Amino acid sequence: MKQEIMTIVSQKKLAPRIFQMTLTGKLVDEMEKPGQFIHIKVPRADLLLRRPISINQINKEAQTCTIIYRIEGDGTKVFSELKAGDLLDVMGPLGNGFDVDCLTAGQKAYVIGGGIGIPPMYELSKQLKQKGIEVVHFLGFASKEVAYFQEEFMALGDTRFATDDGSFGVEGNVGNLLVSAIEKERPDAVYACGANGMLKMIAHVFSDNPNVFLSLEQRMACGMGACYACVCHVPDDESGTSSVKVCDEGPIFRASEVVL
Repeated sequence: MKQEIMTIVSQKKLAPRIFQMTLTGKLVDEMEKPGQFIHIKVPRADLLLRRPISINQINKEAQTCTIIYRIEGDGTKVFSELKAGDLLDVMGPLGNGFDVDCLTAGQKAYVIGGGIGIPPMYELSKQLKQKGIEVVHFLGFASKEVAYFQEEFMALGDTRFATDDGSFGVEGNVGNLLVSAIEKERPDAVYACGANGMLKMIAHVFSDNPNVFLSLEQRMACGMGACYACVCHVPDDESGTSSVKVCDEGPIFRASEVVL
């Protein structure tokens, strides 16, 4: 993990409250694994805590990385108002990232994302495809209005959509897509990022698969494992005191390693 003042290359609005920002700097040289995140300082004196945002794309040749985020509060609102040429204090990359080495060419992976949990799945899918893995995407949104990055995922492989209101793709959540899919096939590995309810469902549906990797979302403070603000409990702990830290021991865990 390193720290650098990175420069904004571009920023654009993808959907209501959802923005894509591209940054450049030497920190990109440190970025390797999909699923890692960067910790960004908000350029406003009264907002002290950094904001953790997952890495959407890594471009070593251009020395850029891309993030996609949703305006949730004052910090992300400040980010959305920045322009190309502005500077950001960035720490990273943080977290362990997804395990792509458990698969070999010719195998199949399910890549599942919900809402603002979708961005890190794009770099993951790119790297899986480079390894010769067949990727099937299952993406869930609240509605067609807030859907984004559909064409980018479709360019990488089979992509299936669901929306809560049925305005795009299958009506309902991603689980509705999975039920029909697993009747015909079973993947060699499953990767997912999204709301806790979605992750619980995935852990249950694929409980017999040892290669189910979940990216957990927790509120973070330090982002480096020092403050214990983002812990998650582990199974088979009768005392209820054992836990793992999402920021540095995660955010990616095998489904069997955590209690959701």
